[in-house]
Amino acid sequence: MRIMNEKKSDLTEVLVHLQIESQQQDIPAADQFEQWAAAALLKYRGRAELTIRIVDEEEGSELNEQYRKKSGPTNVLSFPFEAPETPDDIGQDWLGDLVICAPVVNREATEQAKQLFSHWAHLVVHGVLHLLGFDHIDEAEASEMELYEIEILKGLGISNPYEEKVG
Repeated sequence: MRIMNEKKSDLTEVLVHLQIESQQQDIPAADQFEQWAAAALLKYRGRAELTIRIVDEEEGSELNEQYRKKSGPTNVLSFPFEAPETPDDIGQDWLGDLVICAPVVNREATEQAKQLFSHWAHLVVHGVLHLLGFDHIDEAEASEMELYEIEILKGLGISNPYEEKVG
């Protein structure tokens, strides 16, 4: 998918390999995942390729325990690609993999009174920023990452996901 940035003449080309291994309903379409990933990459990469795997809680829990040593599923896991040291361009555009747990995303959207697909978009943007090296381990990094997320989502017509819902 190609998305033109209206502010610049930059072109972002993103190839998303979508793997749906979830029985959950209301999973966005492949083109939506591509649009959200491209929006997150617009300022940082001209080309990128990544896999987004949509899973249920069982696989999400297994991966979270294996890689983060935390029990239970989480909403999104990111696995940045680490290119081998090689003289050629193997993997130059490969960004990495995202694993998104559909039941957790849907539950969070309901609990937080967020529009479902807006929450999906936020988690794709969040995950892609992790693949680019952003993190939220300390408060300064978290603030920076949140600002980028808010800006990217605003460009997609999605409101600030960190604003508290009133009422």
